[in-house]
Amino acid sequence: MTATSEAPTAVAEVPTARLFVNGAWREGGGGSYPVVDPSTEQPVGRAPEASADDVADAVAAAREAFEGWSRTSPAQRAAVLDRIADLLLARNDDFVPLLQAETGATIRVASAMQVPVAAERFRRYARGALEPAVSALAPQPVAATPLAAGGLTSAVAARRPVGVVGCITSYNFPIVNLAGKLAPALAAGNTVVAKPAPQDPLGCLKLGEVFEEAGAPPGIFNVVTGSGAATGAALVASPDVDMISFTGSTAVGRRIAADGGLTMKRLLLELGGKGAGIVLEDADLRAAVSAVGSAWSFHSGQICTAPTRVLVHESRHDEVVAALAAYAAALTVGDPLSPDTVVGPVITAQHRDRVEGYIAGALAEGARLVCGGTRKEHADGFPVLPDTGFYVAPTLLADVTPTMTIAREEVFGPVVVVIPFRDEEEAVAIANSTEFGLYDYVFTADTARAYALAARLRTGHVGINTAQRNMEAPFGGFKQSGVGRDGGSYGLQAYSEVQAVIWQS
Repeated sequence: MTATSEAPTAVAEVPTARLFVNGAWREGGGGSYPVVDPSTEQPVGRAPEASADDVADAVAAAREAFEGWSRTSPAQRAAVLDRIADLLLARNDDFVPLLQAETGATIRVASAMQVPVAAERFRRYARGALEPAVSALAPQPVAATPLAAGGLTSAVAARRPVGVVGCITSYNFPIVNLAGKLAPALAAGNTVVAKPAPQDPLGCLKLGEVFEEAGAPPGIFNVVTGSGAATGAALVASPDVDMISFTGSTAVGRRIAADGGLTMKRLLLELGGKGAGIVLEDADLRAAVSAVGSAWSFHSGQICTAPTRVLVHESRHDEVVAALAAYAAALTVGDPLSPDTVVGPVITAQHRDRVEGYIAGALAEGARLVCGGTRKEHADGFPVLPDTGFYVAPTLLADVTPTMTIAREEVFGPVVVVIPFRDEEEAVAIANSTEFGLYDYVFTADTARAYALAARLRTGHVGINTAQRNMEAPFGGFKQSGVGRDGGSYGLQAYSEVQAVIWQS
């Protein structure tokens, strides 16, 4: 691996963003806090600290706007979403530098995986609002039942908007995560109060400018931000918020489920993952290694779907470890603005320390460091990381057992562990042994065998010989990886309630 490093440029003054509430901009009642570029450790802006009153006003605005927005036609809602998609793409050059700076994403990821994907999500749900009888929101007929006195009762199951939705998003892909919630929620007739992750909220706040320019009705989209848990907690506690859609850690998801239950909120929770990549003895190693490599190379491993536990048939174990080590060694770590960089920083110094703590803990439990490691303890050939920035080298650990902490808990960084297995029974047992169940993978030349194995995995998704997602497929997890499903038409269903309408004939 190679590394690049440049001296940070001091920033004397950075702009302070404002909250977007009821179609207008306002200062945060609690002041502001700095947003830091993970690669330079310099502030790129200041985000508003929302007060309890700010959150209450945003919720009230969404509640008032709901009465009108929920009664608009699907065509009217689709037109607004299409305009937002158009304007996002037109303002790509405004968004990408900001999103890159606040997330630390490589320029490749920031360019390809932010504005274009977010715009496509608005476009997709504009289409979803307009679909004819096959739409996920279309009323579905229910079988008629006879009455004792003669005649029938007929019914349809109609989908209605839930109401005011609080969308709380994670830091890895800020506007993409938000668009994945906001677009289907609005298409279904709901209104939204968004609370972005505290580490990188500036792009989500800027999205308010797009809604303004698109002529969206005031109050259908509001953004409140904060440096701690108070802003999100206020949304969850509000009796005027009907639903919480959250992407983030399982620990926070548990608190949301408990607190939201006090007001019987509808919940859509996309939580942590500890993906198992099962490599059977007949697997194509190039496909397996390429898929596993995403755990290092895609946004520095800050993705919940990555196959971070590689379960390898014992007959291929050494071969897989060697191939993965070679893959990691070829990755360029450094300045995310360089087009050659594949692995940039993680989001904060605290998160870097957390990831390195997992690595150190694994070594203390007996794992073997193949490549990468912490800044203090590393394998031969460990790259010289940039002096500035929150970097963790792509790390591969072997001789890991299923009971080790690093094999059970989500690291959310560029760390992969390899665990051998004897047969399919043991592979399934290891894969299912964590509290998570979001995304697993099976690599084998026998597709029928992979499909049969998938049925035994307690996970929301199984990729067979690929790490590519199908964006129309339902997305969500088993066990403590979440509650509910979104994605494609499932997203429209997730942001709607079912109402039975019954009549006698």
